[in-house]
Amino acid sequence: MNSDFVVTNFIQKPLDSFNFIKPVKLVYEINGKKKTWEAVKSFDSVAVLLYHKEKESFLLVKQFRAPVFLNDNTKTYTYELCAGIIDKEKSLKEIVKEEILEECGYNVNIKDIHKITSFFTNVGVSGSKQYLFYAAINESQKVGKGGGIDDEFILLEFIPLKQAKEFMFDETKAKTPGLLFAFSWWITKQL
Repeated sequence: MNSDFVVTNFIQKPLDSFNFIKPVKLVYEINGKKKTWEAVKSFDSVAVLLYHKEKESFLLVKQFRAPVFLNDNTKTYTYELCAGIIDKEKSLKEIVKEEILEECGYNVNIKDIHKITSFFTNVGVSGSKQYLFYAAINESQKVGKGGGIDDEFILLEFIPLKQAKEFMFDETKAKTPGLLFAFSWWITKQL
């Protein structure tokens, strides 16, 4: 499988309709001073740090992210935790389990999915909340190839535990803050 994405015909256009976000103008007062802010209402999400016991590696996903490419066209993919939006009437752990299966191909028991914490992301634009989880995986749980569903293009990447710190600070690799936080949590947990 190719380790990169080929991006062609990349065009920026006005957004006429909205599926996952809703641009809004916020009007408010702080200490008697009128203010406005452009924001985006979006879904909250879940993310999970996956540690593969046998490979002694973290399992990440690589995806093309158009907004990242818009700002830096040398970044045809980002390294991310397995994640998904909260857009259905299921428990957070059920959504995490579903995302692990769809994106990574592992069938993880809900009791083996552990919540780490939650935090707000992209606070200057959307301020949506992300719930962070952890799960250990092994090859006996592998039931599919992963890669996402429908029109998702997701590649899997194992980062060996012994290379995690170096990976965190490698600025040539586009990474999310949630991924960096999860790696930091793991390192702190081991002290």
